[in-house]
Amino acid sequence: MTIGEERGSGTAQAWAALGGAPELVGRVRHRGVGDLGQGPLPVAELARATVAACGLAAGELAAVRAGGGARDVAALVVDEGAVATAFVSERHLRVEGRAPVTFAPLSGFWRTADGWVRTHANYPHHEAALVRALRLPSATPEAVRAAVAGRTAVEVQELVYGAGGLAVAVAAEYGAPQPLVEPVRVTGARGRTLGDAPAGRPAAGVRVLDLTRVIAGPVATRTLGLLGADVLRIDPPGLPEAHDAYADTGFGKRSALLDLAEAADRAVFEGLLAEADVVVTGYRPGALEPYGLGARQLLDRWPGLVVAELCAWGWRAAEPRAGRRGFDSLVQAGYGIAAACAGADGRPGVLPAQALDHGTGYLVAAGVLRALAEGGGRGLRFSLAGTGSWLVRGLAAGGVSRGAGGSYSAEPWLRESVSGYGVLRHAASPFGEWRVGPSRWGTDRAVWLPR
Repeated sequence: MTIGEERGSGTAQAWAALGGAPELVGRVRHRGVGDLGQGPLPVAELARATVAACGLAAGELAAVRAGGGARDVAALVVDEGAVATAFVSERHLRVEGRAPVTFAPLSGFWRTADGWVRTHANYPHHEAALVRALRLPSATPEAVRAAVAGRTAVEVQELVYGAGGLAVAVAAEYGAPQPLVEPVRVTGARGRTLGDAPAGRPAAGVRVLDLTRVIAGPVATRTLGLLGADVLRIDPPGLPEAHDAYADTGFGKRSALLDLAEAADRAVFEGLLAEADVVVTGYRPGALEPYGLGARQLLDRWPGLVVAELCAWGWRAAEPRAGRRGFDSLVQAGYGIAAACAGADGRPGVLPAQALDHGTGYLVAAGVLRALAEGGGRGLRFSLAGTGSWLVRGLAAGGVSRGAGGSYSAEPWLRESVSGYGVLRHAASPFGEWRVGPSRWGTDRAVWLPR
């Protein structure tokens, strides 16, 4: 049985935020069942809505490349089981049979003198900063617990951030409203003419320069890769990615290292930029401007580009954390979501999936696809906090949660692929099958594939 989307649904909200034609929402159908757990917030609706919006955007681009328009967009069927499995892809990952560690021992909630603080220490340099900031005698949970017990949550937050680490005071109330997506600039210049696309691969021939890390941005770019784009991820050699994270999100792309402070590497990067159609970035506001890679700077130089910028806390100057690093777990804590998910004992809780990451990733991909369908020449901004704001206000307040009866198993949506890390068991994409598994992070050449 399939269930259709309705006006006012989560898909309608997301599609409207992306500027899509409202009549297309009625072409979305859902089938099957999924399970993202029970909780106070409509995470399942967020998941199905963001995937459906991405699917509609892919259909729109396919129709445009075939010489049509919105009226020619084909009906879209979204499988609830595929969505539920993909939204926790990192939990399903097995690398040569081994389950990855998703959170390190020093990442978590800690009771302070006046509440709770959430730390993130999955990367070695963040763990080192946490140890240094709190002057821990050892890098153990017991040492963290003792060090924060006599301090306020904000004091811990500022100490750790000041040392280059990551900690956020758990907020008791939701943060200020933020947009789900906001335009940076529309230049009016058209990008390269794309021509027809093979069936099922509406982004074929599109070159995507991927400057993202961890989950949200890489989910966007692995989706674009599945839909046919040539995705090349570029990282600085001094900031290694966790191999397990890349094993999960490295599908549909290649990965190379370039040091933009080195003249030779910068020249290679400039050559890639000159032939790119899309740039997706996932660094905090202001981090890329010194390199000339902010959206406005890129669009000044290449007006036909599509530039999608992603950050944790949002782009509003009034947001005190706007220029800071962040992850899904930290935004949940700082935006009031963790408090809303608290247990009976008052301990902060978490969403049943890293839904801000995954949901934002599909929205970024959708925004890129829509911008390509409209000819390119525009910049878009997304944030985890913006997706969180939509979750707690647009979705929860609107009551647009819909469940489906029946039992759910992830097994039909799990695959095995050979990769640079060995055999991976992994979640399938809601949009089809990747042709190959990921290479090892940073081991590919920094070149575009032939068109």
